[in-house]
Amino acid sequence: MASDEELMSAVAAGDLQAFGEIVERHQAPMYRAALRFLGNGEDAQDVAQEAFLRLLDAAPRYKPSASLKTYLYRIVSNLCLDRKRRPRHEPLEDFPELTDAALSPMDRMVRLERERAVREALDEIPDRQRMAIVLRHFEGMSYTEMAEVLETSEKGIEGLLGRGRAALLQELGPFLGE
Repeated sequence: MASDEELMSAVAAGDLQAFGEIVERHQAPMYRAALRFLGNGEDAQDVAQEAFLRLLDAAPRYKPSASLKTYLYRIVSNLCLDRKRRPRHEPLEDFPELTDAALSPMDRMVRLERERAVREALDEIPDRQRMAIVLRHFEGMSYTEMAEVLETSEKGIEGLLGRGRAALLQELGPFLGE
């Protein structure tokens, strides 16, 4: 199996099959991160597609100074932040991959209510803090990877996460009974 960097070299040379393999490898996590940040499947799909189009456009200039995954997360992050700056008032949709058929109806209802509360709380905190929370807690990225994606230092990531967690706790206070 070819590495991401080998595939990007092939894409730069015009190999669209290599590009298809990159999309297949990274499409789900890019969509998931955009969905967690934006809360809307259609917008998340648009962001993921745009990210891959930008990657294709940048292929001849791509230098593997960071992993391709980190590079893609940076593109997705920037696109999400740009999209969030546009005024838009659409209802949040449920994250379909989070439901578990093995749960009882009551447990499913409790889980959906908790997920709704977290989505609404995430929507209320500043964008960069939200992206840091999404990358760390939903995508499992390291501080180093997050610093590359958000173009800041690891110390900056600590600050974003600390402020983001504090803001989430404040927003979730009523839900948590505090």
